[in-house]
Amino acid sequence: MNDENVPVTDDSVYVGKAGKDAALDRGWLLGHFKPEGDPRHSEAVEIKWGVHPPGDTRAAWVRGEVREALLVLISGRFRVELPGRSVLLEEQGDYVVWGRGVDHSWVAEEESVVLTVRWPSVPGYRVDRVE
Repeated sequence: MNDENVPVTDDSVYVGKAGKDAALDRGWLLGHFKPEGDPRHSEAVEIKWGVHPPGDTRAAWVRGEVREALLVLISGRFRVELPGRSVLLEEQGDYVVWGRGVDHSWVAEEESVVLTVRWPSVPGYRVDRVE
């Protein structure tokens, strides 16, 4: 970080703050959706810093998943719903991994921060909230 505590970037390095940068792109820090040439652009992996208020839920289940995923609890209490199974993450560092073809959804039972890693990075899974 520089003296003003703002992100610094050049052609191959980006330095930022997860909480601040995540707020700019629905939590996503890295993936196919970042601009070409940005060090955070990747078609191999996506990384999200998810900050969720209590009761926050995914707008719809992910169906026909073609990626693999790792979700790690940083703080709070977070439930991941999988077909026939509900996984509660309640201690810092608790995590769940699922593979291709596993449908899923989630709910934040308390204010929660989670780190999600998905691979590969592919378009088509964004669900806009209905207000």
